[in-house]
Amino acid sequence: MSHNVPNRNWAYPTTIKFGVGRISELAEHCAAAGVKKPLLVTDKALASLPITAAALNGLAAAGLGHAVFSEVDPNPNEKNMAAGIAVYLAGGHDGVICFGGGSALDLGKMIALMAHQKKDLSVWDLEDIDDWFTRADVSKIAPIIAVPTTAGTGSEAGRAGVLTNSITHKKKIIFHPKLMPVITICDPALTVGMPKFITAGTGMDALAHCLEAYCSPFYHPMSQGVALEGMRLVFENLPTAYTDPTNLEARAHMMSAAAMGAVAFQKGLGAIHSLSHPIGAIYNTHHGTTNAVVMPMVLDFNRSAIEERLEKAAAYIGIAGGFNGFRQAVVNLRSKLAIPANLTAMGVEASRLDELTEMALEDPCCGGNPIAMTRKNTRALFESCM
Repeated sequence: MSHNVPNRNWAYPTTIKFGVGRISELAEHCAAAGVKKPLLVTDKALASLPITAAALNGLAAAGLGHAVFSEVDPNPNEKNMAAGIAVYLAGGHDGVICFGGGSALDLGKMIALMAHQKKDLSVWDLEDIDDWFTRADVSKIAPIIAVPTTAGTGSEAGRAGVLTNSITHKKKIIFHPKLMPVITICDPALTVGMPKFITAGTGMDALAHCLEAYCSPFYHPMSQGVALEGMRLVFENLPTAYTDPTNLEARAHMMSAAAMGAVAFQKGLGAIHSLSHPIGAIYNTHHGTTNAVVMPMVLDFNRSAIEERLEKAAAYIGIAGGFNGFRQAVVNLRSKLAIPANLTAMGVEASRLDELTEMALEDPCCGGNPIAMTRKNTRALFESCM
């Protein structure tokens, strides 16, 4: 009997402890995960903040030590990973608490993944290609507990991490099912201290994840529904979180939208990310902010394939005017959040567009774009972003 029913693999996220003040449960969740000596991985900016000190003091009070590693670059690379693994092994740790934004979450995952693998396995051998993840010894991957302090990447609900190769400057997506944190604590109070531009950039990253997943041509109705509601939450709550940083309800909805974005993008990402990854790798720009800069231009690029779908999304979100209304809502949101107008304003040079085009076409996200990306149309898309 012939049929057109798709054949797909689906994975849904982990245990999420959601609510204000839930960070106080960190030590008991370590115990539940069987972790007796965690290494808390965070970034340099967070390491000295009171929220980090409070988390470490809670661990110390429960007899779990006070160990922290914070040498994490904004776009973490394999050198950061090697330094973190050295600290992990020297301290005899048995699990990782990823505490911070996408950089800390991604790097913490890489440390947990690679610390005890055999010496001849490189992290680059575990890139998200085919079944490369099976090269890792699954029994050697340490438990991961995720505590996001931004509302953007959604790495706390995902099975991958992004690592930049410091030599080639290429961002690689490293995948393993065991990179899914065993427990995630989503405490909106931890996001209150984010600088405004980080609230804006991370929030737009969550929108980019939901939007690209929603427009991706692949079949994943569960992700489709999650993406749609995630977009609504961003449009309704990001302006409030930006202008009124202590509004815990807006912060909570943004934290949900970020986790939802990562669940949704199992369905695929597209040109927003395949442009943003090389720009971030070469110019060290903030990932979510870069996504926001190119978003309207990518909507135009994909219009013929996504117009009808975005009319439905606009209606659900409460945006009048179909595709044009949706695009205008994105532009309005960008200006409320003081996002740069184009890539030139971010320092991208026209002389490097050929190189960026090649890198974008190599990026795995380009396969999920609704319109097939070619050298010619991708180069033209970059030009439209300048």
